Amino acid sequence: MTKTRRFGPVFKGLSTVTLAAMLAVGCSSKPDAGTQAMNKGSGDVPEGYTTAIPDELMTPDSVETSAGTFNFFDGMPDAATAEASFDNLKFIRAYETFLTMMPAASIEMLRHGHAEMGVDGHTKVMLMSPLNSKPLFLTGNTDTVYGSTFFNLKETGPLVIEVPAGLGPGTINDAYFRFVADTGAPGPDKGKGGKYLILGPDDKEPENTDGYFVFRSPTYSNWLIMRAFLDEEGKPDKAVANYKQGVRLYPLAQKDNPPEMTFVEGGDAVYNTVHANNFEFFNELNRVIQREPIDFLDPEIRGLASAIGMEKGKPFNPSVADKKLLEEAVQVGVAYVRSDMVTPRGEDALIYEGNPQWFSAFAGGSYEWLKDGGKGGRNLDARNNFFWAYTVNTPAMVLEMVGVGSQYAIAGTDSEGNYLDGSKTYKLTIDKNPPAKDFWSIVVYDPQTRSQLQTGQPFPAKNSQRNKDMVANDDGSVDVYFGPKAPAGQEANWIETVPGKGWFMAFRLYGPLKPWFDQSWKLNNIEQVK
Repeated sequence: MTKTRRFGPVFKGLSTVTLAAMLAVGCSSKPDAGTQAMNKGSGDVPEGYTTAIPDELMTPDSVETSAGTFNFFDGMPDAATAEASFDNLKFIRAYETFLTMMPAASIEMLRHGHAEMGVDGHTKVMLMSPLNSKPLFLTGNTDTVYGSTFFNLKETGPLVIEVPAGLGPGTINDAYFRFVADTGAPGPDKGKGGKYLILGPDDKEPENTDGYFVFRSPTYSNWLIMRAFLDEEGKPDKAVANYKQGVRLYPLAQKDNPPEMTFVEGGDAVYNTVHANNFEFFNELNRVIQREPIDFLDPEIRGLASAIGMEKGKPFNPSVADKKLLEEAVQVGVAYVRSDMVTPRGEDALIYEGNPQWFSAFAGGSYEWLKDGGKGGRNLDARNNFFWAYTVNTPAMVLEMVGVGSQYAIAGTDSEGNYLDGSKTYKLTIDKNPPAKDFWSIVVYDPQTRSQLQTGQPFPAKNSQRNKDMVANDDGSVDVYFGPKAPAGQEANWIETVPGKGWFMAFRLYGPLKPWFDQSWKLNNIEQVK
């Protein structure tokens, strides 16, 4: 016999008809859908009602939840319950704002870090030739020569970007880290160089755009990040010269008299480009919301921010109590993204089926993090994982572009599934003939900052083009060692780690070839050897 849940202090007794119906249901092991629908709402008539009320509509006088005990009088909360429920809602809104708006805060701190280095306008480009472990820069690469700048289309109007031939992949991302355009080999110039015309959200397209690759950004502030490769001797000189001689940014209105460019070396300076992991995160985000056009975010996302007091054109000034609550929301969000950082839950993050060690920064193979081509909506775990640890959003890192662009594999655990420990020694064997037209590299990162691991080595990395002294095995494979000390005779193949600290790594292929995509060539697992 089924049992009816009771809400409130007094219920009328069961009628004969109701009891008979309940016994009939109890005798049937599998009531059909019609019977279930007919019986829905049957049962006791609570005091104060004239008909039976479905149980699922009623709220008990006291409810235990993870947010506390909620007390009600006939469904109406007491003052303490109302206050606690609103605080919990604000916490949820702050938590979701942290995760959902992380891309905006991340790129804002990239902009801020550039400004700290004096790169505060479109006529200035920061060169990292190459980037070492001093700057805090999310999973920055030691093995390419970056050219990086920000521009504000509200200040410039339509902006021309001249890209010389011979540069590697370049990308423009907007103030919410959305993809705007690729330049270089994966872009429309196909590595031959060309002129790009970038229009802002308020700009009309000029009547004559012949000779330009035209793209529009939905935001005023945008990041241009370009890459060039080291030469055959592993030196950056040719790449730096190409930047200085060929890269130009100027308003279209100044095309007949472009301003001079300034290039600032930032590869070995001390500065920060990583967003905060406490209440300061919301101040970073508020700068973006105040600067950008109101519709650079849709109303749903804007509603998250406004629910915690952040709205364009209004001061963001939370109370002491709200600051504490918002701080806690960030810490809970940080716990989640750190939990997913090197052990992602999604099977679609794994590069090799059944092997949890190697995973992609772009889980699901979409630079927009769309699940099942969009039928499953946005893969929020995948997107959060990416923007917590990585930068540069481009399809060139996802699509199968044989011989063009780049591919990445991330690992933060050993073959036994344990976090990588800087006190221990590990080995990764790179089998012969890695499928890279240009080169392969390994860079080691700090799990706290998600930037390069700071050790006695300025470049915590190995690169098949720069580190030609690496010793190969008889079968053509290469063993790379990680640990606080180099194994005897393996100094050339060793990347230093720090006792008492963890680490994770990225394996990169530049100009990836078919064996990477069809997996006829695979990475081995990282093995602890000591």
